[in-house]
Amino acid sequence: MSTNQLAVLARTFEPQLVLRRFLALDAAVTGTNALAYLALSGPLGRFLGAGSGLLLGLGAFLAVYATAVGLLAARRRPPALAVRAVVEANLAWSALSVAALALWLSPTTAGAVWTVLQALVVAGFALLQYAALKGRQDMSV
Repeated sequence: MSTNQLAVLARTFEPQLVLRRFLALDAAVTGTNALAYLALSGPLGRFLGAGSGLLLGLGAFLAVYATAVGLLAARRRPPALAVRAVVEANLAWSALSVAALALWLSPTTAGAVWTVLQALVVAGFALLQYAALKGRQDMSV
């Protein structure tokens, strides 16, 4: 789906509500990952082929990030600059995940698949959030 198609989809509905829902979904998924990494860093580390210390650090970071995105989603009209920051952070996370997989991580097969899948999901959130933000801006012109 192209960015223009996503923007049209976002305009089909109330753009403000769509944007807030995409932000809230991002916060929920990220928060779930954070809790899993924090609570199950040992078993998940063994399954994914990642150190438990890495997962604990990622879990703490993701918990803070999920909280910030959740607070943004709770605002009646999330500021465009903050939404753009979330979009850019999500794109950076996706790129860094793929780079880490290619350059320095040595995960299990499950860990490699997980890394690629979560990078795709996070990039998808970025595209949906960008399209919804664009739809909101187009409606206010």
